[in-house]
Amino acid sequence: MTRFLIIVVLLALIGVGAYFYLNRTDASDGTAPVIAGAPPSASVLARGEYLTKAADCTACHTVSGSGKAFAGGFPFKLPFGTIYSSNITADVATGIGSWSDDDFVRAVREGIRKDGQHLYPAFPYTSYTQLSRNDVLAIKAYLFSLPKISQPNKANELSFPYNQRWVMGFWNAAFFKNQRFVADSSKSPEWNSGKYVAVALEHCGECHTPRNLGFGLEHGNELAGQELQGWRAYNITSDQVHGIGAWSDGEIAAYLTTGHAEGRGSAAGPMAEAVQNSLRFLQPADTAALVTYLRTVPAREGKDPISVDVKAAPVIASSNAAPGGDSASADNPGLRLFEGACASCHQWNGQGQQTPYASLLGTRGVNDVQGANVTQILLHGSDMRFAGPNIFMPAFGDAYSNTEIAELSNYVIGHFGNKQGAVTPDDVAARRKQF
Repeated sequence: MTRFLIIVVLLALIGVGAYFYLNRTDASDGTAPVIAGAPPSASVLARGEYLTKAADCTACHTVSGSGKAFAGGFPFKLPFGTIYSSNITADVATGIGSWSDDDFVRAVREGIRKDGQHLYPAFPYTSYTQLSRNDVLAIKAYLFSLPKISQPNKANELSFPYNQRWVMGFWNAAFFKNQRFVADSSKSPEWNSGKYVAVALEHCGECHTPRNLGFGLEHGNELAGQELQGWRAYNITSDQVHGIGAWSDGEIAAYLTTGHAEGRGSAAGPMAEAVQNSLRFLQPADTAALVTYLRTVPAREGKDPISVDVKAAPVIASSNAAPGGDSASADNPGLRLFEGACASCHQWNGQGQQTPYASLLGTRGVNDVQGANVTQILLHGSDMRFAGPNIFMPAFGDAYSNTEIAELSNYVIGHFGNKQGAVTPDDVAARRKQF
């Protein structure tokens, strides 16, 4: 019995030692490259505003329609419960007004709050960890220059043991590496800037990289695509078939800055929000650098790879006003739904009538047999607010049943992607809850 207790104590001591060792602070600041939109010569507030937009802080810390910028309350619906973002205004009582520079830097780069409690990785400190201290403090200076908003944080709704923040220390030990960005001297300054924008600021991997069973990023499968909160973040590796390797530089840049690339598709859901709140504000030099880096991401097929049919036979057989090919069968309930609600905007030949954003031929959404994004946009619609006219699509979730949404999704996949859709009413029911 005594020997058993000694072994238990030793294992506990080893575990505690490993916990603190693997969660130790990295005091280095790396070699962050110069970002065109936030040069060292600019004022700290100008740099902070640009970096705050580049880091897409608005998307997570502002509830759409609330008008309370950075006051938190945005829900992250995950398999183990719901996490709400926090108030990051300078309000002392409910925000981060009492946080020191060190408190803020530690939270952003290590995921630890002022009170020592661990943050959940819904806040992407696993990517922000690579930011330089100067960049993090510029963001803090900008946030503290904005109006203070008194809005208490919402309590998370998590099941046990996920509601125990101390458990995150062990998660960090397994899946988080506390490190700063180090420029690669063998690469060009543009490439290094692009990687810093992609990996640290825009944290592209948080959505586009698959996650393992422990919800940690699969770094060996970086940017190969992932479904998150019911939306599919597509493969953005250099793969010629399943990624963006066949896209031109101009197409990638257009998609990032306008949410649309001719013949490739339009952004929706979280990606549309990223364009609206963040990517469109990048200076052209930073966008070009981002494209340069993405070009070098190793080609990966990813899970459930999507192959795009740019000349889908049913579409080629159709005119703008009438369907052709097998998809024209009158007894197809999906066709009747598309005819009644969709054809006037998207047209049977997929070209889009009022705006090119409505074009469907060649897009990855209609070539995904699982129909994740097709289903979501049918359920919830889309409303992108850019400098010009709003890009709006109405939601049909309240008008159509799960069966009807599934039938319509599968028809769209069959007609515009020339593939057999696999969307079921149960899939639709599940996606209704994930938004």
